[in-house]
Parts: sequence; C-alpha cells; structure tokens
Amino acid sequence: MNRNFTITRIDSLRASARCIVRELGFMQKGLAGTELSPSAVHTIIEIGYGTVTNASELGALLHLEKSSISRLVQKLEAEGLIEVGLDPDDKRSRKLSLTKRGEELLAEVEMFARHALSAALEKRSDKDIRLIESGLDMFAKALSGQDKSVSAVPPELTIHSGYRSEIIASVVRLHAAYYSQNYGFGAVFERKVATELSEFMGRIDRPSNATFSAYRSNELLGTVSLDGEDLGQGNCHLRWFIVSPRAQGMRIGSLLLEKATSFIDQAAFEQTRLWTFKGLDAARHLYEKHGFVLANETPGAQWGTEVVEQEFVRLRPA
Repeated sequence: MNRNFTITRIDSLRASARCIVRELGFMQKGLAGTELSPSAVHTIIEIGYGTVTNASELGALLHLEKSSISRLVQKLEAEGLIEVGLDPDDKRSRKLSLTKRGEELLAEVEMFARHALSAALEKRSDKDIRLIESGLDMFAKALSGQDKSVSAVPPELTIHSGYRSEIIASVVRLHAAYYSQNYGFGAVFERKVATELSEFMGRIDRPSNATFSAYRSNELLGTVSLDGEDLGQGNCHLRWFIVSPRAQGMRIGSLLLEKATSFIDQAAFEQTRLWTFKGLDAARHLYEKHGFVLANETPGAQWGTEVVEQEFVRLRPA
C-alpha cells in the first residue's frame, strides 16, 4: 500500500463505495427493477449504447472470462433480449444487438436509474451536483487505470483538428446515410447539413471554432464540431457529432467528446448547447456523461421529419 494513504482514509473510501453499491441495488436479487443479474443488466446497457458489439469486447469490459460471457450471451439470447448474428465487417466475429424486447428493457432500466439518481440529487445544489459528477468521474477513471485527461487514442486511429480535404463531403455522407437508413430523413436534412457545415468550414480557422475528426487511414469514422459564434458571445454550439456504424465499440464517440469538452473548457464558454432528437440513446448517454443536461423537449420538424426535438445544455464548470 502507498504510504501516502492511511488505512483510515482508504477504508473511508471503501465504505462510500459499498454504500453506492447497496443503494443502487447491486446487492438485491434483481438490478434496476429487473430480474436480471448485474452482469446481464450491464450487457443490455452496453450493447444498447454501442459500447460493445461482440462477446470479446463484452468480456474485456465486464472483466469476465470467456466461458462466463458465453453463458451470459446464451441466456440473454434465449430470453429474447439480444440477437447474435454475423458481423458484416468481420465474418469471424459474431455481432451482438438488442431485440425489440431488449430495447424496451433498456428503456425501463434507464427510467429506473434516472429516477433513482434524480431522487438522490433533488435537494442538492448545482455546485454540489457538479462536485459529485467530477468526483465520481475521477474515481471511476482511477479505478480503471485511465488518465484524468483525454483518453488514449487507439493506435489504428488518428484524431485530426480543423479542416481536411473532403471532410465536408465525408461528414455529409455519414449523416445522410445513417439518418436516412435509420430514421427516414431525406433531402431537407442532407441539404441542411451540407449548407450549414460548408458555411461553418469557411470560418473554422477562427479561435472560437473547432472540428475534431477520427480517421482510420483515409476513412472518416467520426467527427464533432464546436461553433463558438452562431449562438452569441459566451455560448458554444456543439454540432454534427456522429460516429460511423463501422466504428462501434472503438470508443470514438467518447474520444471526440473528450476533445470537444476540453476545447470548450479551455475557451471558457459559459454554456454549450446542442440540439438532437429523442431516441438516440447511445448519443444521449455520452452527452450526459460529459456534463450535458436535457433542458427542453418539444415536437418539431427542423430536419424535415417530425421528431421529438431535444436541447441539451452544459454549463461552464465551477
């Protein structure tokens, strides 16, 4: 044991950790209002968020041996919560995805967990909540061995900043393909992305604006932009955040948002806003993980299709 830490101090941290485990229900038969084991609930969440796409990634994330993961996957598949199929990008790997029933269970788990945390934080001040957020994030990273700064970039990836040749076309292509296939967005959405992104790239060299993009060789796998001008002084607009379906499980979304929030904090914006729509649960998880809070929700059709539009806000850390 490091002699800089007394046994009393370590045991105090352990007591707090045990309290969190108890109060979140990890000692109960079912977790988050389900009849599933903690590992099963975690599996539903991580597959739903796109954090993992196969059994190998799941085993590494949950720190479980191959045989345990195999039994877990078989059980959840038998219960109709997940599907196991061939990965089109790697025929040797089996891709995990949620069934409709699994997606419904994920929504129930999310509602349960959000209610539990909301109840716990309801009477706390904004300052206390920010302190809790930063403390838990730092504690989680310390336990997992992660550095407190931006996470390491996988060796096969390169994170670029600023304009790159063909980036406008590549970002528009990613958005158009994903939202057309999954949500039926059409010409209005594609034209809006192309027009506004082109205008933004004309002022990308100004210090209040930034774009971060993840590449594997010459293939764009994800991107996010920060517009520090269009919402007025002291405000930042997080825009065009997207990760290619081919890059699921590579943590590109987290890497890009860590880059984005680092830029936001260094530029000292008072608040950062983003607009999205209900149903993008994996993205919402990442937004909330990086300090964004849902501020408004209303039906709208600014992207050419009727959806429940959402506005998220991130305030400058105290």
